Amino acid sequence: MTTENCDKFSYVAGRYGQLVKFYNVEQLFADKIEYIKKMFPQASETRFSIGMFYRFFIPYLLAADIDKAIYLDSDTIVNLDIKELWQVELGDKPLAAADEVRADPFDHPSNAASNYLVTNGFVDYNDYFNSGVLLINIKILRKENEHLMDGVKFVGEHPQLIYLDQEVLNYLFSKNYLKLDEKFNAFVRKARRLNENLCYRRIYHFTGAGFGMDMRDLFNRLWMKYFAQTPWFDEETIGRLYASVQQLHVGFKQSMVNLTALMSGKTRAFFVAPDNIDGFKNFFAVRADEEIITVDSQESLNKLLDAMKRARGKKVFFIMLPNFPFQILTQAGFTPGKDFVNGLEFLSEAQGVPLNSYPLIQAM
Repeated sequence: MTTENCDKFSYVAGRYGQLVKFYNVEQLFADKIEYIKKMFPQASETRFSIGMFYRFFIPYLLAADIDKAIYLDSDTIVNLDIKELWQVELGDKPLAAADEVRADPFDHPSNAASNYLVTNGFVDYNDYFNSGVLLINIKILRKENEHLMDGVKFVGEHPQLIYLDQEVLNYLFSKNYLKLDEKFNAFVRKARRLNENLCYRRIYHFTGAGFGMDMRDLFNRLWMKYFAQTPWFDEETIGRLYASVQQLHVGFKQSMVNLTALMSGKTRAFFVAPDNIDGFKNFFAVRADEEIITVDSQESLNKLLDAMKRARGKKVFFIMLPNFPFQILTQAGFTPGKDFVNGLEFLSEAQGVPLNSYPLIQAM
């Protein structure tokens, strides 16, 4: 949180007649954070950070006359009047959240089905909730300080759990929370993109990696619409975006040069799934004398290894399978970029391989 970013947040809030207050959580809760770091040493080794636990401190940060608070993950877009969520009556419930089953109605079964808390009977499948959008009953949770630390201890003792902060809250409150309507935490995943042709009045949760640059996608357009209204979208953003596109272009040119050098004096061979093989042959202009090994059984990998041993130094093998375990080839003594390449990198959206726009999103 640089001074510049704080100023931008204040500017956005001011445009809507609101105020922003910043808290130095690391200073205010240094002892609790140290305890959490001790219980979750793996937190820094995942895509998460210790900051995911800061939501636990909300009841103790806010002034004594505040009874309720809304928590939102940073990968959410509030495409409705937030007052709708604020006016939900909590009664004697400590919090309100959307259960995972309703948050992603296209996911059958929900990710909750394989969660350790669910499979081991700590939480009912239909009660496991997502902590990305919370309506918090401050009055009740202010009394739960020790209870929360007990939950931290429990989850810390079970390394099988992945969504650490969410697991703590589910372990403690899954039997005693108010279930929110799905519109307050609607997961944006592939199935929703395919099944919905309209962005509704909802809080959309992009669950970590849902943004893209293809503006034909309604949800990408929704994200860009709001991003473009913030002070973070400026001339520097355009400059970084251009530099990233330029870097991708240079990288593509260099990869073509490297491929030319790689193929000097060698022929091609392919390891490919049998479906759509005609389209694959057409795209790569496969000649009749070029070897194709189809993946049709468990023995296919052994066939590949045997073929690579026989053709070492004479052929370059194009591996055309998603999620292929390339480490098997390197462990067998073959060198990437010399003996084999990931053939999927040469395909485009026309061949069903989507453009990875994540570097461009990062640049912006």
